[in-house]
Amino acid sequence: MTFRVDETATDFLEIDRFDGGVGWIAHPDERMQRASHALEIDGEVWVFDPVDAEGLDELLAEFGDVAGVAVLLDRHKRDAAAVANRHNVPVYLPRIFEGVTEEIDAPVARFTDELSETGLQAWTVVDNRFWKEVALYNPADATLIVPESFGTAPYFLAGNERLGVHPMRRPVPPRAVFGDFAPERILVGHGPGVTTDAAAVLEETLAKSRRRAPRLYAGMVRELLPV
Repeated sequence: MTFRVDETATDFLEIDRFDGGVGWIAHPDERMQRASHALEIDGEVWVFDPVDAEGLDELLAEFGDVAGVAVLLDRHKRDAAAVANRHNVPVYLPRIFEGVTEEIDAPVARFTDELSETGLQAWTVVDNRFWKEVALYNPADATLIVPESFGTAPYFLAGNERLGVHPMRRPVPPRAVFGDFAPERILVGHGPGVTTDAAAVLEETLAKSRRRAPRLYAGMVRELLPV
């Protein structure tokens, strides 16, 4: 299985559809399982960490006109500029993202605590020189978007976990940021989201991340060993 595919996808796998939002994986066979999402807010569409694909605009049009494209992880520039330019909208970046503007070939806007008066609350998850990540939460329908610290792609998961903490964050999971959230759904940047029992899944994930870390790391080592 290829870790990542850089060519524009000719199709995509739809994931996480609900009243007011949808997600897609442009290259479902790649190991990274890069997931992207769109939310309908007041009749407009906001797109998050998109990987482009043929037919994507038709999917977005089901929810309205695109109002903006947001990048929530400094490494998730992906195809944000291409999608934004096609719809004549800016790429929205958290203010904590330093040096990313120059890498975006599209108009850029910044946000801090709220994404451009959408009601989507922005929460800083990680802010250091190697990793800058912001999560978004919609209090109107309890949708939580976490681009990297959580995931459901196989390399995030230990055993039968439904949601895993990123392997690099397992020893110190982000309990301080997410401990008080009770989301209806959790949308992630790698793999399909958690759309049932999300609050309970989040609580268990945070509580057991550290103790399950050895099992996850052992599985990663086994994958690297020659057969």
